[in-house]
Amino acid sequence: MQLFGRSKKHTIVAQQTGKAINISEVPDPVFSDKILGDGIAILPTENGVYAPVSGTIVQIAHTLHAIGIESDDGIEVLVHLGIDTVKLNGEGFTCHVEVGQHVAAGEKLMDMDIRAIEQKGYSTISPCIITNLDVVRNLECSPGSVSGGKTAVMNYSRQ
Repeated sequence: MQLFGRSKKHTIVAQQTGKAINISEVPDPVFSDKILGDGIAILPTENGVYAPVSGTIVQIAHTLHAIGIESDDGIEVLVHLGIDTVKLNGEGFTCHVEVGQHVAAGEKLMDMDIRAIEQKGYSTISPCIITNLDVVRNLECSPGSVSGGKTAVMNYSRQ
């Protein structure tokens, strides 16, 4: 029996290698209370930051601590590197992409010097959230050990 009108599942991959945790565990209420959106966070163990979706880079914070991507299917994804790392003014981050560039899921976006950031006293927990939840349904997050640019950490259907 074929089901008509059934929505296709879409996947978001880990933006970093490490341990994926529920967004509610992030020590910042803007993320844990889902004020900006819903998603997952990663405690990184490696410096590479990868595109969680295929899409267009729509924003890069001048302090390099956050990057926004609009996926090819219209999902707005925010990758926020660390907590309060805006205060580092770009120190510890190296960006490899630019606004307007199309990237494939798993493509390297940035490097985040996790050791240097931790030594400055900042948390490296990095949320990856969908900010336009009005177009998403059935968001499922998968915590656990993840490989940056490879492991699926979120699945969703479009409205």
